[in-house]
Amino acid sequence: MSYVLAMGQQPAGAAQGGLMGMLGMLIPFAVIFVIFWLLLIRPQMKKQKEHQKLLAALKKGDRVVTSSGMFGTIASFNEEKNIVVLKVSEDIKLEFLRSSIAGKVE
Repeated sequence: MSYVLAMGQQPAGAAQGGLMGMLGMLIPFAVIFVIFWLLLIRPQMKKQKEHQKLLAALKKGDRVVTSSGMFGTIASFNEEKNIVVLKVSEDIKLEFLRSSIAGKVE
């Protein structure tokens, strides 16, 4: 009998797993995927949508902070290149990608 098990074959009386065996193996993977989606993917998608709404609502004169920590006031937009021009001081204007705006400053 140990020779039969060592060869990787089931003894003659053992039942085959079939569909129930397959489902039993797939259920833990499905549960892990659902937990992964609920804890990581869904909150990230929600955060990304909120950031897109923020970027769409920006207008000239808004005070913003970039992802690098630079504060400025929006002076103008270049919609073709997706660039925002920030006025940092009276005579200094810097160009940033619109996506690099991290948030509005109140």
